[in-house]
Amino acid sequence: MALHLGHHDLLDENRPFEALLSQPGVSEVLHLGSRFGFMAFHGGWLEEVTDDIASTAAERSGASYYGVLQGPNDQWHIPSRLVDPAESKNLGLFIDHVDVVVAIHGFGRPDLLRSVLLGGQNRDLAEFVACRLIAQLPHYEILHDISSIPVGLRGQHPRNPVNLPSGGGVQVELPPRIRGKSPMWTGFKGPGRVPHHEALIDGLAAAARDWIDRQEKP
Repeated sequence: MALHLGHHDLLDENRPFEALLSQPGVSEVLHLGSRFGFMAFHGGWLEEVTDDIASTAAERSGASYYGVLQGPNDQWHIPSRLVDPAESKNLGLFIDHVDVVVAIHGFGRPDLLRSVLLGGQNRDLAEFVACRLIAQLPHYEILHDISSIPVGLRGQHPRNPVNLPSGGGVQVELPPRIRGKSPMWTGFKGPGRVPHHEALIDGLAAAARDWIDRQEKP
């Protein structure tokens, strides 16, 4: 069960992200590739499958990747605004290396079971990513108009890591179904990932490759 960090929780209130990283079963992953980045800092057993989506999209596109993976016991949900590169050398290296980033998150709301939300402050990139996802995910509503996204899921806080690279980024919020965490996938035996999960990764990797190509054109 995920525990939401509050004022009286056990993690260090002054440096909560650093404290989280020191907990048993928590690990960081950093791979530096292109100047386009993917993040999943609520990964592992917290927002399940987000780290697989981010890392695989990065691998398929040659992008950079930063992830924080929590184990199966007592996950801690630290608000994004408290995920501070001053408390992690690896996150600092990642933020300094990339120009733009796509951060992968999971959410669950009964009124948005088929909605993929594209928040973050780089609205040009959000629309760019949306165009690639729409082609790959016809069974989902890809919401990139910021006014159509619930306020708490918009990723607009200036200290949110998705907004820290020089070009900012896009916060992608994913419902359980697209992550394979839904009763509709009961009995799915593979091979590989559930089809919606695989299609999402393909769309994100295509967005990264196309964005990089566009930036490199004279």
